[in-house]
Amino acid sequence: MNTQELLLKTIRDIIPSDTSLIDAIASVLDISYDASHRRVSLKSKFSIEETVCLCNFYKISMDSMFGNKNNVVFSQTKEVKSIDDLILYFKDSVSYLQEFKNTDATLYYSAKDIPLFYTIGGSLLSKFKLYVWLNLLLGKESITPFEKFHLNQNLFQYTLELQSIYQDVSIHEIWNDTTINSSIQQIFYFFEAGLVTQENAILLYEDIKNILQEIEDKCSKNSKNYHLYYNELLILNNNVLIKNQQISKLFVPYTMLGYFITSDLYTTKNAAVYFADQLKNSKSLNLSGTKDRKMFFNKAHQKIEYYIQRINNHFSIDF
Repeated sequence: MNTQELLLKTIRDIIPSDTSLIDAIASVLDISYDASHRRVSLKSKFSIEETVCLCNFYKISMDSMFGNKNNVVFSQTKEVKSIDDLILYFKDSVSYLQEFKNTDATLYYSAKDIPLFYTIGGSLLSKFKLYVWLNLLLGKESITPFEKFHLNQNLFQYTLELQSIYQDVSIHEIWNDTTINSSIQQIFYFFEAGLVTQENAILLYEDIKNILQEIEDKCSKNSKNYHLYYNELLILNNNVLIKNQQISKLFVPYTMLGYFITSDLYTTKNAAVYFADQLKNSKSLNLSGTKDRKMFFNKAHQKIEYYIQRINNHFSIDF
């Protein structure tokens, strides 16, 4: 198989089965149907520029396809250095996932932390997480108290759009006993630093408890679009794989919010196999008995109550 045949085969595997390869090539290269037909039938050759254009459009690694199979093309999310960057980050995140909306897609999430989709939207916790991300990423010497932090409306809108996409797909999440640790420790850290009031700190913990209760309810009802798995041994990493019958994307974190993104078929297929293996080795909290499910969620609630007690005791100390 020559390189042009290999490129055409790769593109044919990527595009939906009901899409004409000739039409797809014509659209990307902005050429006529007849010119595209000649290339697809191998009567004409792609120019170097056309090959690069097709590889860029379909996120195909030229090294991986024509040479070194270990090289993969990745996109990456916007580096966050300002509130405008954060807005663009969520806007781009919506665009990365938008094509999966209303397509019977499945999302797999290795939840090192409470998944992003729970901590965005209109809750006090979502505002707090944005506050934390901005302050930690910007590295300011002087941090404004949480109560003076105002949410940008555009930012709020994009987080809602991202949340709606998450709610539209079938979810498979793997959690362990440390998944909630980062969020509950962040609340206590900013409280101790005098940047979050006692009242808001407790309300933030209540938001996490509400998230846990919502998830437990879905598990106990064995919701067909939500599946939670518990793995006490696996080291989770916040990797995300989303796929449907035609396309798939893998998101690999490299900073607090930064992700590398690839649609490489070989890589995403391997990721899907890896996730399938991990699910087999994890306990489904949808299908397990009430005792196992209650033990998992009770342990999480006990952690939160411990921090709430520490906050309440903080003001009972006699100085």
